[in-house]
Amino acid sequence: MSPRTALLSAGPDRGADTTRRTTSAAAIAASLAAVADSWLDRVEYRPGSRWTGLLPAADAAALLDPSLAADVAAAQVWLLTWLPGQGTPLHDHGGSAGAFAVVRGALTEDTVGGPAGAVRAVAAELSAGRVRPFGPHHVHRVTNRGTLPAVSVHAYTPGLRSMSTYALEAGVLLHTGTERAGVDW
Repeated sequence: MSPRTALLSAGPDRGADTTRRTTSAAAIAASLAAVADSWLDRVEYRPGSRWTGLLPAADAAALLDPSLAADVAAAQVWLLTWLPGQGTPLHDHGGSAGAFAVVRGALTEDTVGGPAGAVRAVAAELSAGRVRPFGPHHVHRVTNRGTLPAVSVHAYTPGLRSMSTYALEAGVLLHTGTERAGVDW
């Protein structure tokens, strides 16, 4: 078993039947970050807005281990670049769980939470090499607050179908809109 396959295999018995293997979004993101030199030539930088590129499942599986094709096909992988000052609004992932790995630079994640009427954002600085997993109800904002460009890889399970945006006002999280896959991106 290759080191990449070992990293991605789930369960305590790594020699178990691989037809039952389920690879987490965090494992996919971390493994793709580890082989970033194989895909960094695909990314671009745009001064006007973040660049995002969907990494086809077959390409992602080939970069990792072809035996993981079914697991990777059940996920959706995006490559993103962030120039200084670029970021997202507060958003969720429409019920998809996921993870992102910072490949280059640093990103700041503002995560919201707390009791009704007292919701607040808490910032965490994520440098290259950090992986941030999250569940299906996670609301956050990601921003490059540094002075250097950043690159990240994101994996979602199931693939994104929609994303809602929010505003945080006086301790209340307000829904401001919803974008749908195939319509808005």
